[in-house]
Amino acid sequence: QVQLVESGGGLVQAGDSLRLSCAVSGRLFSRFTMAWFRQAPGKEREFLAAITWGAGTTYYADSVKGRFTISRDNAKNTVNLQMNSLKPEDTAVYYCAAGRLGYATKQYDYWGQGTQVTVSS
Repeated sequence: QVQLVESGGGLVQAGDSLRLSCAVSGRLFSRFTMAWFRQAPGKEREFLAAITWGAGTTYYADSVKGRFTISRDNAKNTVNLQMNSLKPEDTAVYYCAAGRLGYATKQYDYWGQGTQVTVSS
């Protein structure tokens, strides 16, 4: 059984930074690719960033490249998303996911419950 719990969401102003964390339970954490997605009202769930186990190679969507940074700590079973220069269009529910490397939601077998991020203008 693998469980993911996100934290760190909230209400911020445009230009602010926010750090999301995802705590993962389950002894196979270090074997998963970990990713962050988000979903705004009325829109599909969108890939943001992923990080592989082992080498820790990172991948980013163009919409967040240069502003968001994904990192993982295999010893602590956590994955983080540092978000800088936030914009109102970043407002969404943010989800942590674990699975196989890819940009599609179907690549990921485990999901957290999501954390709301709201960016005011």
